[in-house]
Amino acid sequence: MMDKYGYIGRKMRLPSLEERPAIVIAAFGTSTRAGAGIEKFNQRLQERFSEYELFQAYTSDIIRKKMNLPGLRETLSSLESRGYRKAVVQPLHIFPGTEYTQLVETCASFPGLRIIVGETLMHRWQFVKQVLAIIESDFLPDKQGINILALHGSPLAAEPVNTLYLGLEQMVRGLYPDVFAASVEGVPDVDALFARLSRMRQGVSYARARIIPVMFTAGLHVMDDLMGEDESWRARLETMGFSQVDMPAVEHQGQEYYKGLYWYPEVCDMFAERLKRALELMKYY
Repeated sequence: MMDKYGYIGRKMRLPSLEERPAIVIAAFGTSTRAGAGIEKFNQRLQERFSEYELFQAYTSDIIRKKMNLPGLRETLSSLESRGYRKAVVQPLHIFPGTEYTQLVETCASFPGLRIIVGETLMHRWQFVKQVLAIIESDFLPDKQGINILALHGSPLAAEPVNTLYLGLEQMVRGLYPDVFAASVEGVPDVDALFARLSRMRQGVSYARARIIPVMFTAGLHVMDDLMGEDESWRARLETMGFSQVDMPAVEHQGQEYYKGLYWYPEVCDMFAERLKRALELMKYY
């Protein structure tokens, strides 16, 4: 068909626009056996938000390349091409650190999409207390041993999230006896904690120590830095005189796995609440 300018061609077919926002679940990802059970976690979210279409994105460059998984940019670009104009991106990060900041910046680089980014698991102090109330069921009882909460931490001294890490340590110290917190990187400093525990050993003869990862998955950090054979937290505690050092575990399909936070159903519920709030905000955005 010829138009008034003498151009012969077809009308461009544009994709139909989606009314509902898409949901993007953004996770760091893991290439280890710690990923077992994540499908169950995702299934819970899918059941809670069955009226929406859920997409996955992974924020770790190494994991994406190793396992050929989509990154956030790929996923958001795909949404645009499919006719979506609104999206809620829900990170499965525990703390609002560098990765969360980068995720927000990535979302801002898509002006064609109206995007709301959900909050992390411990985005607010009340959330910190809620998580502690969930995982305290795995603490060794008072007078039976010590518990160490293992945080990821940040190597950057000027990272704003350090305030949250140090605040969590202070909160734990006030709320619980014989419960400590340290980071794999940064603060609260693990060397400082072990120096303190060494001084405590002079007057306390506990034989047991339990390491509890405050991480979404119990991946490489857990297997190498926390529970590995050489120079791990477990090895250092054993050298200090703790004869039994363990970590909470779960059984899944006949195998035992260290207990990352995603194994707690209540944590899944908390992430669902973050997502629900973001979807509510989308109604006014």
